[in-house]
Order: sequence, then C-alpha cells, then structure tokens
Amino acid sequence: MTAQLLLGLSILVILHELGHFLAARAFGIKVEKFYLFFDAWNVKLFSIKKGDCEYGIGWLPLGGYVKIAGMIDESMDTEQLAQPVQPWEFRSKPAWQRLIVMLAGVVVNVIVGILIFWMLTFKYGETYIPNNSAQNGINPGTVGESIGLQKGDKVLAINGKKVIRFEEISSSKVLLENTTLTVLRGNKTLYVKVPDNLLNTISDDGIESFVSRVPLLSSTIDSIVPGKPAEKAGIHRGDVITGINNTPVKYNVEVADAIQKAKGKPMVFNIKRGDEQVLLTLPADTSGSVGIGFRVSEIKQETTKYGLFEALPIGANQAWKTFSDNAKGIAKVFTGKIKANKAFSGPVDIARKIYGGEWVWARFWASTAFISVALAFMNLLPIPALDGGHVVFLLIEMVKGKPLGDKFMERAQMVGFVILLSLMVFVLGNDIFKNFIK
Repeated sequence: MTAQLLLGLSILVILHELGHFLAARAFGIKVEKFYLFFDAWNVKLFSIKKGDCEYGIGWLPLGGYVKIAGMIDESMDTEQLAQPVQPWEFRSKPAWQRLIVMLAGVVVNVIVGILIFWMLTFKYGETYIPNNSAQNGINPGTVGESIGLQKGDKVLAINGKKVIRFEEISSSKVLLENTTLTVLRGNKTLYVKVPDNLLNTISDDGIESFVSRVPLLSSTIDSIVPGKPAEKAGIHRGDVITGINNTPVKYNVEVADAIQKAKGKPMVFNIKRGDEQVLLTLPADTSGSVGIGFRVSEIKQETTKYGLFEALPIGANQAWKTFSDNAKGIAKVFTGKIKANKAFSGPVDIARKIYGGEWVWARFWASTAFISVALAFMNLLPIPALDGGHVVFLLIEMVKGKPLGDKFMERAQMVGFVILLSLMVFVLGNDIFKNFIK
C-alpha cells in the first residue's frame, strides 16, 4: 500500500511541477530549484546542480515544488524581492504569462488523468453488470436499509433516468446529487429519497454500507465442497435453501448470515429439491462454513471494447466526472451537508481504500489517474500558497491593471501557509484517528 502511494504521488508531483517548470522556461523565467518532497531546513536526500537549477529530493514527503525566481511563494525569499527586477524573473513578465505558469501544473495533472483513463479504457474496455440481469435485486447495507431500501429491491431509475449498468446504483451521482431512486419491490413501484448528508454515515464503512456493488444471488446451491457438513448431510447441487433453523431465507447473503449465527451448533436446513420439501440436519461446524457455493452465473457481466480514438472521450469523461465529483463534495462540506472529518482522506486512507493492499497494475494506474485529477482540483482552490490562490491574485491584477503590493502578497502567503498547515494537521490527525484509534 505504502509503496503504491509513494510511487503514485511521486509521479504526479514530478509531472505537476514539471508543468510549472516548462511553462516558466518557455517564457524565459529562471527556475532555481526543482524538488520532489520538501527540503525543509535545507535537509535533502539528494541534489544535483545542472545549469542554473538545482534538482533534488527532500526528506519531507508532503509534495514538491519548483522555486521560480522573483515569485512570492512558500519560500518567502524576501531578500531576492528587495533587489531590482531582473528580466528573467517571474515578476517581470506580463500577467498573462504568469497566469499560464501558475495554471500549467493543474493542466498537466488533468492531461495525465485523461491520458491514463484513456489508455486503461483502450486496453481493458469497460466491464459492467447490466442492470436488467440483476434478477435478484440489490443487497443494501445498514445505511441503505435506514433510508428504506430492502434486499431484493430492483432500482429501475435514478432521478427518472433508466439505470443501464448496475454499478450506477452505488455511483457518486447517487451520493453527491439530490437523488430519488425508482424502486421495484415485488409488484409495487416505490420512490426512495437519498438524503443529502448520506456520506456522513457511509464514509467510514465504505460504499458497501449503502448498497453492495454486487447483486444478490438466489439461495440455489451450485457447488458442494467434499468433506464439509453440507456433503455429510446429503445436500445436492441444485437444491434451494428456503430456511435455516426455522428462519426463512431467499438469498445467498441471508444463508451466510444464518450460518454465522448458528456457528458451532447443529443446523436444520429447509430444502426444496424439485417438487419435494426436505429437512436436513447439518452437524456443528465452528468455522462458519458448511461447504456450499451459489450460482455466480446468475450475475452476467459484459465488456465493451473501444478502439484507440473511441476510448479517448470515455477517458476524458471519467476525468471530468472525477473533477466534478470533487467539486460537489467540497460544496457539500461548505454548505454543512457533509462533515469535514468524513469528506477528507489522508495518506493512510488513500493507500488503504484507493490503492488497496494488493499491487494490481490496472488498479494502480486507475487510482493514480483519479488522484491526479483530484490534485488538479485541490490545487485550483482559491487559497493563497496554492496555484488557485495565485491565479485569483493574477486575475485581480489583470482587472485592476496593476499588480498587488509585495507586502500584501507576503501576508497572503503566510495566511495561506497557515491554512494549509492547519488543514494538513487536521487531515493527518483524522486519518490516524479513523484508522488506528477509533
């Protein structure tokens, strides 16, 4: 997990800073430093000087930076700014050039996200479960049940739009927008409203606490493990379990729950075998496994393949969706609909929930693309010390026709630095609390 996170973030930080670096060089602006990670207190793991720029790796893995001559940034190099303006300095260039330099890192992150999503779509296509093949319906978690969903419900539409892919039911569209689900329960059509603040309750437990990403299976037995209690009791392939210890069951998850509750005790299974009703007693088993498998063939998957150029708009759409989802999430935080401690993830959460424990290259690149676009959005926030803060000040300068004062910019940088430091402490503390203390 940690290695994936470090590699993914290192790639993205280098490319983000490379965007600033190349844009600055294109306009004849001197770049004095290019660092992966921060060399706080001038402590560095590696450095090399090539031309007029020092390239290196710092010891503090909280991002990276390029030090652009004549720019008021986190380095707070006021001595340089006290000197006469030089033609190779950032401050000597017209506002539109400085604006391009500040936006270049964000643009690179977006392009990287699109490129990775594009190549993944081209290589693997899109694999999904057609909603009309989910014959046994959804398996809601505790949060889904709390808003009125039940096992076996079939979600037909989201905000009136027909659901084509089963995965749409647990998508960000449902969680981040004002959503009403059209649900078929038996022969009745119902409408279930998804609360605006649902993410407050599902963020810690994951999306499975809302609705499982996998449809329900019936309780029809498809396989028997030799030597296990099911075989010893005489259960056959094709048997349908209708009850366990007088508790009716219909779906695979209900069978699993009933077996867990009776773990270590004998169990009486009600079995439908053709036209017969059979009662079978299974011997006690402390493992909680009786040795049966269900018909996974009930879940149909389809894969749509795309040509190289067909995959491009799909990848671009994935990048845009990631960007807009981040914007919607931040909007919900500022409007009080989502608590900040539920919305923000730190490095532990990112490593555990996004990259995962197993190194799978397809997942690694998909996660890196997601984070790349998320970083683009975060860097555009209008906070001094972030790219977005610099962009706001440059736009104000372009409207006013003159730059903001150096003293104002220095104070703004200090305020921005304090905001970012506070946010960093909050996110890291929240990360530790959620993953190691709670």
